[in-house]
Amino acid sequence: MIEMQEFTVGEAGDGPYGITTGPDGNLWCTLVHAGRIARLTPAGDVTLFDLDNRAAGPSVIVAGPDGALWFARFQDGRIGRITVDGELSSVAVPSPYGLAFTPDGALWSTELNADRVWRTPPGGGDPAPLDLGTSAAMPSMLAAGADGAVWCTLNQGNAIARVDAPAVFALPTPGAAPVGIDAAPDGTAWFVEIGAGQVGRITPGGHIEEYPLADRAARPHAIVADPAGGCWFTEWAGNRLGHISADGTAIRSFDLPAPGSEPHGLTIGPDGAVWVALEVGRVIRFSDPGA
Repeated sequence: MIEMQEFTVGEAGDGPYGITTGPDGNLWCTLVHAGRIARLTPAGDVTLFDLDNRAAGPSVIVAGPDGALWFARFQDGRIGRITVDGELSSVAVPSPYGLAFTPDGALWSTELNADRVWRTPPGGGDPAPLDLGTSAAMPSMLAAGADGAVWCTLNQGNAIARVDAPAVFALPTPGAAPVGIDAAPDGTAWFVEIGAGQVGRITPGGHIEEYPLADRAARPHAIVADPAGGCWFTEWAGNRLGHISADGTAIRSFDLPAPGSEPHGLTIGPDGAVWVALEVGRVIRFSDPGA
């Protein structure tokens, strides 16, 4: 039986945006409009941590190999770090948005307003830029595969970049505007096309398949691979959570309980459920035993 539970996170207008599962078994969420990080236990208890700049614009958040959480502070040009006990620090990196750790422990980040990604060496050190060789492509989200591949969506370039290769692969659909991306267990990467209402998949060699949604105006935003090889994604304009099977043949959508929830980031929780950040001020837990 499908179950949905909603939890209030922060205050009205705080804007839950990115979410990930922490090494402590809790959910960690950015509050993009409040300059805060929220820790949410699976039982629904919330602890808020204030950043040193309320206008920092924390967005994407990921778990690091060091047992801490790392997040992009897009508005003030820093990457933040928070321990599970709430200790905060940051390092300067231009316009960070997408984040991903590769198996070697390096942290990669996109520079949204330039055609570059940045690599911070394992264990720290000075971040170094890597030019993508594109123009006004707007590198957005990142995904790192177990094979060391680093994938990046080029939102305005209408392409997917293989950063570690490097190579750029144009999407078949014009104006697809890819955003979210995540690596699957089989070495492929799933991504969403916010401009075309489609889910896509790319192989390590650059072969691309696209899967249209029933609602092409749904504006899918973020995506996370599931253990079975399929993926979950948010339909921002459709107010839904979607799922696609590993072979791409079955696409399902689930309406969210409240209208206009603005679903953004999502993660597979420590309990196996899907947790979704809703910009209206809540986080939802979704459980579907049949997925």
